[in-house]
Amino acid sequence: KTPTIFSVPERTITEGSSVAEKTINIQRAGNTKDRIEIDFTLTEGSAKNEIDFQLTPGTIVFEAGATLATATVTVVGDSNLELTEYLVLSFPFDGVVKEYRIEIKDDDLPSPVLSDVDGFYTPETYPSMNLVWSDEFNDPELNTDLWNYDLADGCAVGLCGWGNNELEYYRQDTTNIKLKNGKLVITATLDGGTYYSGRINTKNNFTITFGRIDIRARLPKGQGIWPALWLLGSNIDQNPWPACGEIDLMEMRGQEPDRVQGTVHYNNGGYVTNTGFYVLDQSDFTEQYHVFSLVWDQNKISWYVDNENYKNFSNSGIAGWPFNNPFYFLMNLAVGGKYLGNPDQSTTFPQEMSVDYIRVFQ
Repeated sequence: KTPTIFSVPERTITEGSSVAEKTINIQRAGNTKDRIEIDFTLTEGSAKNEIDFQLTPGTIVFEAGATLATATVTVVGDSNLELTEYLVLSFPFDGVVKEYRIEIKDDDLPSPVLSDVDGFYTPETYPSMNLVWSDEFNDPELNTDLWNYDLADGCAVGLCGWGNNELEYYRQDTTNIKLKNGKLVITATLDGGTYYSGRINTKNNFTITFGRIDIRARLPKGQGIWPALWLLGSNIDQNPWPACGEIDLMEMRGQEPDRVQGTVHYNNGGYVTNTGFYVLDQSDFTEQYHVFSLVWDQNKISWYVDNENYKNFSNSGIAGWPFNNPFYFLMNLAVGGKYLGNPDQSTTFPQEMSVDYIRVFQ
């Protein structure tokens, strides 16, 4: 007897903005001569019953000779930007349960841009997500249960110049890194011919896999000034860079203060990088606060400035795709290096990067 083989070639349905029925195509091959009816069930994955879809069972009907049938899923759509979610469709056949992960793809626009006299900001809550971690920097001192200091010039970890021929020496000094008026302030200084600055990370303290990240910051400027808000794969000690993956949520070349970029670095048969840029029309990033956001989903990453999407990056068969693993945060203000060149006579010191908050939603 020829066995019946099932497949679901397209496992993504679009959310929409209302309660609506969506169909999923089920294909069969092999024995197709019989008419069969198969009861299917739906179970929650990251998609939740009555919030994202309705847990209504149904029946898949293949007519005699037909190779295609459909399963109907009732999706609860909304107008809130959220991550792609999934449910599980399953049915038994010949004593074996077939399971298929079905994604509900979000198709909503970002929330409206908010602003005040200091610049742009984002809400403390989103209707479709929960705040899972944040630092508002309202304490008198940096929370060292969350943050670690990276110190010196990188030589101690085999990365002299931090791998980029940078000039700064990172230190744990309130001249270079402190909390002030509810802000984290990282300052690059020039003292006795030496450039000093600050760099912190959450390695071994906090990691994230997927979610929305909002960081509100005001940036410095000047030739050779390099502010960065970024993430590294938490398995970097076992899987050295670039194989561990790097996500640059925001970087800026100080000599181009109206332009920021979002970048990924990874390994795909060798080192690969992919970058997108966002340019302000009539101002620069030193004049007021802006919100730099990452919406990070399974196999897809999107970058935003003030809720305006400017770059998307998806997994298109990348071998060893590292971006579905846990990552930790880094924030720093570098000076000089091969990415942007060194300071010159036009560069003034001190230069500050001020971070108002970092928030993670899932």
